[in-house]
Amino acid sequence: MTPPDLSDAFRSGDPLMVFDQELRVVAWNEAAERLTGTPAANAIGRRCWEVLGGEDGDGGLVCHAGCAAARLVREGWPVASRQVRLRTRSGRRPVSLATVALRGGGRPLFLHLLQPPRRRPQAAASPLTPRQRQVLGLLADGLPVKVVARRLGLAEATVRNHVRSVLAALGAHSQLEAVAVARKHGILDD
Repeated sequence: MTPPDLSDAFRSGDPLMVFDQELRVVAWNEAAERLTGTPAANAIGRRCWEVLGGEDGDGGLVCHAGCAAARLVREGWPVASRQVRLRTRSGRRPVSLATVALRGGGRPLFLHLLQPPRRRPQAAASPLTPRQRQVLGLLADGLPVKVVARRLGLAEATVRNHVRSVLAALGAHSQLEAVAVARKHGILDD
């Protein structure tokens, strides 16, 4: 039995789909149609994972019958938004997928709000040189100065000088603090 189309009950300028306890799509807005190329008539009544076909960044299946996020939200647990790549008419499209439970009234419903992935704000100009960032990145990976020196073909004393310069530039008192400060300010990738 096909669930009723509740698309008029939910308004959003962002792509939005609503599904029920059985994971059947009950609402699919125009923005979702534009994003995926799938008309509401082809989405409503189908299982959410069949419509979205979500994958993670490595091509692993995210949307499937045993979806942990759907199970958790149906059990009343909060689910953090996550990055997925949706199947669209033009190929895969990255989105941030937020899941919300709607309780009260009649039957419980759940919605997925689909938004372009959040981009990190541009980091301000780095106070570190490319070599200092390279040294700090290797230290962040847990390598000791001696190994960093060998890996970069530098003298140990040179690497120690780079470390001192990094600490001074970031106002840090230790290598660990320097890594934390650099990550916080987008100087060093996570």
